[in-house]
Amino acid sequence: MYSAVRRLLFTLEPEKAHHLTMSALSALYSIPFGELLLRKTFYTPDYKPFDWKGLHFRHPIGLAAGFDKDGKYLAPLSALGFSFIEVGTVTPLPQPGNERPRLFRLPADRALINRMGFNNEGVHALAARLKKEKPKNLIIGGNIGKNKITPNDEALRDYVTCFEVLHEHVDYFTVNVSSPNTPGLRALQDKKPLEEIITHLRKHPLQSAIYKPVLLKIAPDLTDEQIDDIAEVCANTGLDGIVATNTTISRDGLKTPKSQVNSIGSGGLSGLPIQKASDEVLVKIAKRISTDTLLIGVGGIFTADDVQRKFDSGARLVQVYTGFVYEGPRMVQQIVKNLSKK
Repeated sequence: MYSAVRRLLFTLEPEKAHHLTMSALSALYSIPFGELLLRKTFYTPDYKPFDWKGLHFRHPIGLAAGFDKDGKYLAPLSALGFSFIEVGTVTPLPQPGNERPRLFRLPADRALINRMGFNNEGVHALAARLKKEKPKNLIIGGNIGKNKITPNDEALRDYVTCFEVLHEHVDYFTVNVSSPNTPGLRALQDKKPLEEIITHLRKHPLQSAIYKPVLLKIAPDLTDEQIDDIAEVCANTGLDGIVATNTTISRDGLKTPKSQVNSIGSGGLSGLPIQKASDEVLVKIAKRISTDTLLIGVGGIFTADDVQRKFDSGARLVQVYTGFVYEGPRMVQQIVKNLSKK
């Protein structure tokens, strides 16, 4: 069924298809008995419930940041079975992101290339939306970043602003310094600026009342030396967790013709081609950090076998994005059912 719908959607420009799909899902959820219909159709049983720092994950499958940047579709997406959803990346000020087109499909590779550029309505709009309506039994992570116009030496201010505005509305935070689509952002993965950001957030006065775990999203393109530095940052700051990984700037090993890939230009590659690199970084970081540090595996997840491989590499939870685009709304349900058979 979804394969036919996907063929139709793939005739549309990717960003337009995304908004059309989410609007249709939201409309279905809103009609009488729509929520009940969705929850019955996509019912996902609990599997290996996981309790961590006061948060209860009923199964390990979540939706990665970027899919619902502004938290507009959390309720209908939760009806598709996700245990947790990460909103954002959000910035203090609204920003339009990069010029369109900025999202591209590579069907031959089951991949996407995006250079969205942190397009979002701003942290205050997201906070107002979460205050008004936050789905029950859904863990929400806040993925935070800096505005494009903010120089790196002032980036801490942006991360703290997002943290303060969202603190009472999300269950955990993920610091995004690894997107390749904001100029200079990845320089914040260096040891000194990274320690400063993580330390400020973990020791912020708001944390004394209700502590919200702080995670870090890292790139798949890190050198071994950079991975060592991040492991040292974990040890020095008490970082709660790592999300591994973001998209890659590499274009190695693609089936899509090189001329077509070159015509797309810059952006982060996600999906099946990133699977190996993402797994390798996950394994490397797992060997270097404390077992108390939560690892969330992201990158190239399409099946239960892919999830199991992330578990074997050290992850306790996983997030999907590109696989969800290609596999469709039954993805979470099918993965959890197949995991339970293993």
